[in-house]
Amino acid sequence: MHHRFITDQREIDEIIKKCEVCYVSMVDENNLPYVLPFNFGYMDGVIFLHSSQKGHKIDILRENPAVCIAFSTDHQLRYQSEQMACSYSMKYRSVLAFGKVEFIDDIERKVEFMNTVMAHYTDRDFTYNPPSLREVCTYIVKVEKFTAKIYGY
Repeated sequence: MHHRFITDQREIDEIIKKCEVCYVSMVDENNLPYVLPFNFGYMDGVIFLHSSQKGHKIDILRENPAVCIAFSTDHQLRYQSEQMACSYSMKYRSVLAFGKVEFIDDIERKVEFMNTVMAHYTDRDFTYNPPSLREVCTYIVKVEKFTAKIYGY
């Protein structure tokens, strides 16, 4: 069974929208990789992320905003022969998104931003209190390049 590369943006968007988390990879000041899981929002080629205002990831992203974000879904174990370990593999759908982080500080934009994130997980509207909006660090990644693959489906 072979993998299939995906170039159709609609298929890529469908994979991303099925995912519950994404994994954001970055490179620190010592040129070491650093990866973290994130809740996210997605719309029109833009990934919406949020976190605390402080921490190692924020220090890294302010110094080097380049990221690679991994999405993976529909994992299902498969095999050709139940007795042969090397015949086992995993079905999946995956996307890698490459771009640069842009921080969003404007409070009104943060509300729109958080609505996009919440819309990924729920189908209801929310209100936000001003202290929470001031404290949350919001950032977007305008995707410069996608790569995507399906295996086993």
